[in-house]
Order: sequence, then C-alpha cells, then structure tokens
Amino acid sequence: MIKILIADDHPLILKGLKILIDDEPDMKVVAEARDGKEAIDLLKNNKYDIAVIDISMPKKTGIEVLENIKYEKIDIPILILSVYPEEQYAMRLIKSGASGYLTKDSAPDELVKAIRKICDGGKYISDIFATKIVNTISEPETDKPHELLSNREYRVMCLLAMGKSLKEIGRELNITNKTVSTYRTRLLEKMKLKTNAELTKYAMENKLI
Repeated sequence: MIKILIADDHPLILKGLKILIDDEPDMKVVAEARDGKEAIDLLKNNKYDIAVIDISMPKKTGIEVLENIKYEKIDIPILILSVYPEEQYAMRLIKSGASGYLTKDSAPDELVKAIRKICDGGKYISDIFATKIVNTISEPETDKPHELLSNREYRVMCLLAMGKSLKEIGRELNITNKTVSTYRTRLLEKMKLKTNAELTKYAMENKLI
C-alpha cells in the first residue's frame, strides 16, 4: 500500500485529491495538512511513501516545505501541485529536489500516474512539457538573468510580472510588504532591470507567465 500525505489549504481540492487517490486499491491518503508548517511537522514525525504538496499555502509555501525537507535530509519524494504552468516552476523545483511537478488542471487525469512513476523511482513532468524540453536541448546554452535568482526571488519576480501588488505578494508568501520590496530591489538589480514593466516584458518574452 502506497501511503500518501497531501497538503493543500483548500478543503474542496484536498477532498478531491483524496477521492482520486483512495479510489486506487493500492494507494491511501493517511495524512492531510492544511498549511506548510503542518506538512513539515507531519513529515518530520511520520513515515510516508510520497507527499503531494501544494505550492501556495499559508505559514509555509510548498517551496519552503521542499527546502526544509531537503535541509533536514528527510528521505521522501515530493510531488509539487500548482496552479502555475510548468514553464514557470517545474524544472527549477525538480533541480531543487522535487520528484515531480503537476498542474492542478491536469491532476484529475495525471495524479495517479505521477504518484506511481515517482514511487517507482522516477521523476514526473507532463509529456507535453517533456517534449518542450527535448526541443530546446539543441539550442545554445545561455545563463539567462532569471536563472541567477533564488527560489524566493524567482517567485516574487513571477508574481510581480503577473501584476500582483506588494501586499498581495506578501499575503501569498507570508512575508511583509517591506520584505517583498527588498526582494524586488534585489531581483531587479540581478536582472539589470529598472521597472515592473520591464520585468513583465522580460517574463513574457521568456514564457515565464
């Protein structure tokens, strides 16, 4: 039996994920978390075969859960679930230690397949995104400015490019407006940009939003 922890702050999504998983004869959701801190506590104190973690949660984001688990050297595969397209976060999070990335739109069709592949020792991204990666292999390698950003700076960059205010970003990432402003200043400096408009243009040109 594959024992699974799921973490999402939306009760309906949590319930839907549980139904999808528990429908399988060899899978069972044995723990649920409503925020990132609760997910970390459960992962530290219990054994699971895989954790399905939402990227956006109160107290600790899914990215912070992943970073914490890797820092603590807790050996469990993490499947990140997100409303954001794979182009934004998939490869970055897999490089950071995630075992897979799945958008919520595709979860009803792909969640069970993703869990099975990861529990068999593989990594999971959608077939469409895998094809996009293969098609870019022959392109000359370049270190693009956004690739120099930390995970938190990158997240702030994407949210700014999507038109989110400092207050909205702070609420989503559980940080103060002042901290968001500090990240904004830092990432603009690293990327050699001056305004949010330039940032949005860059993000669109590089298909980050």
